[in-house]
Amino acid sequence: MTTTGFALTQGGGEGSFWTMIVLYGLIIAVFYFILIRPQSKQKKKEEEMRNSLEVGDTIVTIGGIIGRVLSIKEDDIVIETGADRNKMKIKKWAIGSNETRAAAAKEAEKKSDGTEKKGLFSFLKK
Repeated sequence: MTTTGFALTQGGGEGSFWTMIVLYGLIIAVFYFILIRPQSKQKKKEEEMRNSLEVGDTIVTIGGIIGRVLSIKEDDIVIETGADRNKMKIKKWAIGSNETRAAAAKEAEKKSDGTEKKGLFSFLKK
């Protein structure tokens, strides 16, 4: 086999290099749109929820404790739990959800639609 025949059978390195670069770029783009972007959107939404807390809101911590906000100071929040009105001091990052805002949003959604949204299998609930 001649040297030119050998070079032709190897396929040359220039085309496969660019193909590999494009393939890696495509893999990185897929990871960004499937994993990184949704996670950062969720984190931003949670941070916005924590920053919009007000005194009197009912919250649920990430540990499952339900309480009413009594005071807010930078990163610390004092909540009141239970019938005997126990007070607990927690960090803002420990808040999982704001039940007051969630209930208000659900009520507003009901009023705007006039009916509840039906899921794909809502006919099974009858």
